Amino acid sequence: MSRPVGNPALAPFGTTIFATMSALALRHGAINLGQGFPDSDGPQEVLDAAVAAIRGGRNQYPPGPGTPELLTAIAAHQRRFYGIELDPSREILVTVGATEAIAATILALVQPGDEVVTFEPYYDSYAASIALAGGVRRTSVLRFPDFAVDEASLRAAFSARTRMVLLNTPHNPTGKVFTRAELDLVCALAREHDAWVVTDEVYEHLIFDGVEHIAVSTLPGMWDRTLTISSAGKTFSTTGWKVGWVSGPAEAVAAVRAVKQFLTYVGSGPFQPAVATGLGLPDEVYAGLAGSLARKRDILCDGLAAAGLPVSRPAGTYFVVADAAALGATDALEFCHWLPEAAGVVGVPVSVFHDDPDAARTLVRFAFCKRDEVLTEAVRRLAGLRVG
Repeated sequence: MSRPVGNPALAPFGTTIFATMSALALRHGAINLGQGFPDSDGPQEVLDAAVAAIRGGRNQYPPGPGTPELLTAIAAHQRRFYGIELDPSREILVTVGATEAIAATILALVQPGDEVVTFEPYYDSYAASIALAGGVRRTSVLRFPDFAVDEASLRAAFSARTRMVLLNTPHNPTGKVFTRAELDLVCALAREHDAWVVTDEVYEHLIFDGVEHIAVSTLPGMWDRTLTISSAGKTFSTTGWKVGWVSGPAEAVAAVRAVKQFLTYVGSGPFQPAVATGLGLPDEVYAGLAGSLARKRDILCDGLAAAGLPVSRPAGTYFVVADAAALGATDALEFCHWLPEAAGVVGVPVSVFHDDPDAARTLVRFAFCKRDEVLTEAVRRLAGLRVG
């Protein structure tokens, strides 16, 4: 064949950093604090509901938009936590994880040449999905250690061609939770440029220290131009189930559904009623999940700091960013390839989530969604570490 195989839009992306670092963890028997998945299961009620669904015969194709009980549960969840009223039959779509929701939404709303504003560092699927849609990525950098929004930089990212703002709060990989003032600025610019705001809120319940998660669609003038994405994997420690959803104005959800039906059609059949069970759990269960993670955050953050690594203590998610320059590192990518063999610990270089690698040249993301003893051992291995 004279023409290379593969979609040229994906040529710059290659293999994900998560696959690369997980392979290094296996090769060296290292503690994997790179890929963000828990090493223990979620609430027993949710697990039992999945088993009951499988044994009860819920193993064939579910309805295209999602099972009725999950659609109803998502609507009840949005009403309960944010006061949002949704029509389950028209304003919610269940997807195969938030990753599919993001891709389907971008493919539905972005046409070739449209610009998409997002923040650096960004979750890696954002860039790939924008590229597949033929969109143009425009970014504003969040800088260590506070990752505050730079208003001038954000304003410069908008133009007459802006079609969408892709916003992730709580934010992966930094753990930042956007403030009301920052969200008001994003929303004002979106309204000014007649752009959609697509919010990735998968860590909405993993927030610490009394910080508030604000749903963008509840802000003034934003319901008609906001699509909200979330999932069950992070909240209930069931990342392998891949149950996500997108909600918002019926016309926009229908456009996303038109794309989604040709990606996976449907998925996660017996897990959908189980997630519906999870969404209805009492407030103390949600508080307990966040409280447990806050303790794990402190174990890792305190240990990294004791090892000499400056850290940005996150307000949400289950990631912490540290600066490896203090250990003599000059390039986080090289450092993260060296670390599994040198110390038996895996992290992820934040530079891979940037268009501008110099913005995070020595920053490393570590995940703390692991058992306490695993985090304690990782900290012990990092103590006294020095490059060179």
